[in-house]
Amino acid sequence: MRVLFMQHDHLSPPGPVGDAFTDRGYDVVESLVVDEAHYYEPNQPFTFPDPTKFDVLVPMGSPWGAWEDERIGQWLLPELQWLQEADSAGVPVLGLCFGGQILARAHGGSVQRAPDCEIGWTNIWTDDPTLVESGPWFEFHYDRWSLPPGAREVARTTRASQAFVLRRNLALQFHPEVTAEALAGWYVTDGRNLVAKDGQDPDVLLAFTQAEEQSAAQRARRLVNNFLDQVAFA
Repeated sequence: MRVLFMQHDHLSPPGPVGDAFTDRGYDVVESLVVDEAHYYEPNQPFTFPDPTKFDVLVPMGSPWGAWEDERIGQWLLPELQWLQEADSAGVPVLGLCFGGQILARAHGGSVQRAPDCEIGWTNIWTDDPTLVESGPWFEFHYDRWSLPPGAREVARTTRASQAFVLRRNLALQFHPEVTAEALAGWYVTDGRNLVAKDGQDPDVLLAFTQAEEQSAAQRARRLVNNFLDQVAFA
């Protein structure tokens, strides 16, 4: 069995989500859309692999918006089509943050700027804790989706929808894959400034993430197991 992690930038490793798939017997394959050399010129063409060559797809987060066709359209628009092809072929997809947003857009929903950002460890209101528990989960986003037709919303906060199920797709607005090391990597670009602009101390948030890491990894493992058992191969 193989799971493909579609990484949109070089600073977002699979983390405990990848570990959880490994524990379930999957070979983890990583594919990078925008390499480090093109981080500030991200509108580069990319050829997506045949989705049917994998048992599960995991499109991950992105520092760019799921609505920014002019900025990243050379690979964003093909990725939307790629997700449609995966859905038609019955290939399960677990979308993480940006990955969840493009799932919404690919299947007839939309993505737009939210009235406010969500950054940091956040408890969510869930209708189905046996699938998506309340957290806390790590948030780092400025956009939100409108649900695609036929989707079942599973969780939300007062600011944004947080999870939905559509056929064999599970979209998440949060980052179950985050670790302190990954957050420190985001700080290398503009992450530190964005946290500070939100009125938070970046060093405290990093320390909080280090303290939460073990518990968060356990939640990520349960989430992956729930996805595989209840959505992907129910």
